[in-house]
Amino acid sequence: MAENRAKEQQKSWWKNAVVYQIYPKSFQDSDGDGVGDIRGIIGRLDYLEELGIDAVWISPMYRSPQNDNGYDISDYQDIDPMFGTLADMDELITEARKRGIRIIMDLVLNHTSDEHQWFEEAKKGKDNPYHDYYVWRDGEEGTYPNEMKAVFGGPAWEWVPELKQYYFHQFAPEQPDLNWENPKVRREIYDMILWWMERGVGGFRLDVIDQIAKEPDKGITNNGPRLHEFLRELSKETFQKGNLITVGEAWGATPEIAKKYSNPDGSEFSMVFQFEHILLDQQEGKEKWDLAPLPFVKLKKCLARWQEELFEKGWNSLFWNNHDLPRIVSRWGDDGEYRTESAKMLAAVLHGMQGTPYIYQGEELGMTNVKFADISDYRDVETTNMYYERLEAGYEQEDVMRSLYAKSRDNARTPMQWDAGENAGFTTGTPWIAVNPNYTQINAEAERRNPDSVYQFYRKLIRLRKENPIFVNGKFELLFPEDEELFAYTRTDGETKMLVCANFTGKNVKCPLLGKWKDAEVLIHNYEKEIGEELKPYEAVILVQHQ
Repeated sequence: MAENRAKEQQKSWWKNAVVYQIYPKSFQDSDGDGVGDIRGIIGRLDYLEELGIDAVWISPMYRSPQNDNGYDISDYQDIDPMFGTLADMDELITEARKRGIRIIMDLVLNHTSDEHQWFEEAKKGKDNPYHDYYVWRDGEEGTYPNEMKAVFGGPAWEWVPELKQYYFHQFAPEQPDLNWENPKVRREIYDMILWWMERGVGGFRLDVIDQIAKEPDKGITNNGPRLHEFLRELSKETFQKGNLITVGEAWGATPEIAKKYSNPDGSEFSMVFQFEHILLDQQEGKEKWDLAPLPFVKLKKCLARWQEELFEKGWNSLFWNNHDLPRIVSRWGDDGEYRTESAKMLAAVLHGMQGTPYIYQGEELGMTNVKFADISDYRDVETTNMYYERLEAGYEQEDVMRSLYAKSRDNARTPMQWDAGENAGFTTGTPWIAVNPNYTQINAEAERRNPDSVYQFYRKLIRLRKENPIFVNGKFELLFPEDEELFAYTRTDGETKMLVCANFTGKNVKCPLLGKWKDAEVLIHNYEKEIGEELKPYEAVILVQHQ
């Protein structure tokens, strides 16, 4: 039994892993131009090794016109000069491997940039070999093939007068969708992935992968009929040729669909990113800017359902933050008096569940949302568009600013706070977006020196995961499902039982259950006090019993 489990752990190393996400533009600038780069990441690998993570997922660094922050790729097999060179990338992969860290590339396979060579060829004529690499429909200018809309607004069809055809784009017009029905397209993609695998990449995050099997004539953009056929072929031709970590981004995933994506037979991906829990704090049927209090009971039940339904049938990815989401300590914790306690509590709740945890840069420091005084300080196109659209629609400026203080993507994209020096140690030049002013209090240098910091708490959580198999294998059970203040659950693995108990509020809360666990081993606790039946604000504890 123990030997079989050891073999399984070696094969599925990612189940024991903790992944760190880097948004390269904001992580570390090495040359003073104000933009983060690959050499900056190389210079911070020792920090990541000290933290204890196993893999680094880096948002796209391929050559790109940057119409969509690098998610519009013009060359899959080159690095954008703003980040460095292919040689820099090779060095990063090598240096990371020396420290036991694998590099996960962010791949966009649903669409390319309109500046990609394939699309430039495709526009030359209907008989061009690359024309059928994209999705085209005949038509007349001004009369769209159908009423489909793009995610970024406007029609999902763009007219090309010289061809008298429309091409399909689910996102910006500069991001034409690839035609996965064409086997030549699929072969090009597989060869490109194998090329990166040969360079030593340790895994891939697949952007909007549930949209590759679109059928625009039927209005189908995601979960198309051939989706899992395509994914199984993709996996067989590429991922299964190496021991990789693969994660698919699927906004429309349900636990049932996720069982296909993350089937234990390895036929598709290691795991899937699903966003059900992330969409809870907005008004029903409205946009993310329409704020609503977090329905705490719904959050617990949502997370519990994914834990229960994927147990031994799939695998969860665990995350609170990423480059598109606000800082979790500001969102569902307390970024004021109880910043440290609530940041630790949120970490304990997440890392105690079954799945692979993802830490977004600065989360391990308890970095917070930013409140820039003027819209001119913001860089995110979604944020600025919303600001002007809502003012024009008659919203009060104060209300609009409140929404972006809560949900703007720029909250996640302010520079990493390394120290209390100029620009938080991010750059010697002018940063592409301003640093959060609280960097003098919240920064990596101060957190590393403080034994009771958020950073040290994350280090301990990561270590506990590697030392205690119950974190990986234990069966989940939600306790007090209707309680509006406590998030408590157990994990059970054979004769070992673990309790995670957390107070999600800024007041003292009673938890009588803790009395029954008074003789249990304390794995981690975010307060320096005896554990009693009353939890202090944002108090969290993980206990273990061996029966």
